Amino acid sequence: MSQQSQQEQVLIVDDEPDIRALLRAGLEAEGFGVLEAGNGAEAQAHLDQQPVALMTLDLKLGGEDGLKLARDFRAKRNTPIIMITGKGDPIDRVVGLELGADDYISKPFLMREVIARIRAVLRRYVAAEEAEPVVEKPDGSRFTFDGWTIDMKRREVRDPKSRISELTTAEFNLLAIFVKRPGRVLSRDELMDLLKGHDWTPMDRSIDGLVARLRKKIEPESERPQLVKTVRGVGYAFAGAVKRV
Repeated sequence: MSQQSQQEQVLIVDDEPDIRALLRAGLEAEGFGVLEAGNGAEAQAHLDQQPVALMTLDLKLGGEDGLKLARDFRAKRNTPIIMITGKGDPIDRVVGLELGADDYISKPFLMREVIARIRAVLRRYVAAEEAEPVVEKPDGSRFTFDGWTIDMKRREVRDPKSRISELTTAEFNLLAIFVKRPGRVLSRDELMDLLKGHDWTPMDRSIDGLVARLRKKIEPESERPQLVKTVRGVGYAFAGAVKRV
């Protein structure tokens, strides 16, 4: 296999050529392949043409809304997203993570930190794909909640209309944890421990992003969740009426 084919491709989405050049130099020095996009259309073209291991995304792309782009990209694929932006408002950070970003870095940044964050996010995604299922021994167990059905053996989730819901490995594992512990308040630390295979970092808020993505797929209104409830200051609890079938 050639060195080029072994490289993980990182897509840099930023409208500042100097920032793209800085990130390219740092990433290529660490062995990454680099693609560049100055706007959303260019980014989408790259994503449609070839596999991308991770993308960095600026929140201010000329006249485009980076948060909307993050939401659109996340809805179509599970490519990791790290926001690298000059917008340092805490609200932007929270909204970005809720929309599915895996991390958030403010400008100006240290290249060494960017590389470390990228590697940490990629490790989490690789580990999630390779991890054993959360259920201890798949035995064909099926559970229902609020019209939904989750089949642990087939790792399949169907909505109230019997349509298969496309969940990522991490989303399915998180849902399985909740369904097997209905009504129990689970702290973020407990969820991190139960989600074996993930490489969590100090101050990591990725669990909140994962919960947000799961809510978008199983909640009628993700902004007013009825199934996965937030317990302020603690963590989350599953409020669905779970039955084993």
